[in-house]
Order: sequence, then structure tokens, then C-alpha cells
Amino acid sequence: MMTTKRALVTGGNRGIGFAIAQGLLAKGYDIILTSRSLNSAKQAAQKLNGNVIPLELDVSDDRSMEQAVQNLKSQGINHLDVLVNNAGVYPDSNVNMLTISRELLDSAMNTNTFGVIRMVQAVLPLLEAADKARVINVSSGMGALDGLTTTAPSYCLSKLALNGATIMLAQSLRSKGIVVNAMCPGWVRTDMGGASAPRTPEQGADTAIWLATEASDQENGKFWRDRNEINF
Repeated sequence: MMTTKRALVTGGNRGIGFAIAQGLLAKGYDIILTSRSLNSAKQAAQKLNGNVIPLELDVSDDRSMEQAVQNLKSQGINHLDVLVNNAGVYPDSNVNMLTISRELLDSAMNTNTFGVIRMVQAVLPLLEAADKARVINVSSGMGALDGLTTTAPSYCLSKLALNGATIMLAQSLRSKGIVVNAMCPGWVRTDMGGASAPRTPEQGADTAIWLATEASDQENGKFWRDRNEINF
């Protein structure tokens, strides 16, 4: 009997996360769709046609993570084939590198970087229980060394650190047969990207879906855009 393929998408209630969940659902995966608000997760799940479990999860809060994992276990979920770390924040409104506060720096790093590391730690037993699990971190070209900008300091630094964490997680999990990659969705029309962005959420989601389902498992610890490797 074939085991159900299961994917968890953080921040899956809208934008790129929702498009990733939709794409993986179309590929035959059961989806665990998380949002900081259970109501938002439920509303998003109702828009998707398939087996979707809505889950309240705040990646900046360890207790929320632990509760979410316990919730999954209580529902008999014993493995996870794909983890998409999509949840993120962009707190850099009207600040630059010379004016940003420690509070905003903390906010971006806590969610965009530390939240991803802690998320992998939290669901590691579920990833280990799957056959060749995959982790995809939604990063940004603004976190690449040649893409840093002084007008989005906390976001850029958090994604730069996320790219470093991707390399370190890939190294740490290689012996367990778990593949970890980062991807840049490009500038996408979302609440974060704004209405003038040139790409649809579906275009932004494509590389994450490909990494989760089709890419060779030899591709590990790398950074991708439009299914092509790019420099960290």
C-alpha cells in the first residue's frame, strides 16, 4: 500500500504560500496549511479542492510550534515528505540601514531565519519518518550577496542569514537523506510585493513546487530561481 505524500506549507493562507499549497495539492499531496490565525488557515483550506488540514502556527513562537506538532501527532500524522518554509515578514517600512531599530531587526530575524531553523527542528521526527524528505526555504534575491539593499535592511539581512542556514541545514541533514534548498520567487504580486510586481503568485510558487516534487535529490544546499541555480 502506497503511503500518502504529505506537505506542510507555513504561511499558506495567502500569496505565494497559498499558490505552493495549491500546486502541491494538484501533484497529489495532502496539505497541512498553516497560518498564525486558525480562522485564516480554515478559510484558505476551504478554497482548495482536496485533502487540506488547516493548522494554527506562528513560526516566531516556539510554544506555538510545539503545540502545532502535538496537534498533528494527535491526528495520526506520522510523517512529512515536504516542508515549505514560506512564512515571512517585511518590517522595513520607511527605514534604512542607518535608522532601523533593534526591534525591527529582531522581528525579521526571529521569523524569517530563526523561525525556519526552529521549524525544521520541530518537525524533524516527521521528516525522518518519510522516504527522502525535502525542505524548501522561500528566500529572496535580496538576501543574495549581490542583491543586498540598504533600504530593506532587516529583510535583506534575515534572508542572507536564511541562505546561510539553508547551507548548514543541508549539511546537517544530508546523512538522514533529507534535502534542503532555498529559492527566490522573484517579485510577486502579493500583500508583501505590492500590486505593481510583475509576477503572479503561481509563477513565484513554481520553483518551490519543482524542488518539492521533481528536482533531483542530488541538488542539495543550493539557491534557485526559475528552476536554475543562482549564487547565494
